[in-house]
Amino acid sequence: MTEGADAILSALRPVVDGIAATFGPTCEVVLHDYRLGERSVVAVAGSVTGRAVGGALSEIGLAVLAQGDAAGNDLNYVSRTADGRIVKSSTMPLRDGDGRVFGALCVNVDVTALRQAGDLLAALAGVLPPQAPATTFTNDFEDVVDALVRAEELARGRPAAGLGRGERIALLRALDERGVFRVRNAVPRVADRLGVSRSAVYADLAECRREAQQ
Repeated sequence: MTEGADAILSALRPVVDGIAATFGPTCEVVLHDYRLGERSVVAVAGSVTGRAVGGALSEIGLAVLAQGDAAGNDLNYVSRTADGRIVKSSTMPLRDGDGRVFGALCVNVDVTALRQAGDLLAALAGVLPPQAPATTFTNDFEDVVDALVRAEELARGRPAAGLGRGERIALLRALDERGVFRVRNAVPRVADRLGVSRSAVYADLAECRREAQQ
């Protein structure tokens, strides 16, 4: 259903511009084609996350890939950019005529000013506001891989390059569950980050998947 997917993307391109223009400079709309792998951004209007055509999908996009065709709309969630801005987003998976997820339409709104005002009121009331989770919005998928590996290193209290094989398999399982290896060319990037060969990552990944099926 490649032609059907391409037609849907073509129909949505003017919608991307229209939504961003309607909501103004604090709004960004991003259109993803996951068939393109790590450089999934095919259209963008607005500049909330600084991505451009050819940019990478984030951890949020990886979550859609991890869910596969069962992925549903994820609406009005809040995340935090690397520079501390607060973004309210909605991610809507796109399906071809056979029901297969092949992309997503994402709307991001910078609500930093609103959140700061809310935090001030919360502080006056003696209530500690919740911290929004960090999300890696970037044009380079390697930055996303690095952020996910860093999170696993922090959880384990050890650098990834110093992990034994059992610990490395557990780390790869965590990355696999996050959808990392559904992206083409992810294995070389992860191998570089872990300081091991690609063949070692392929072997360890196969092992952790066998363990999951037992």
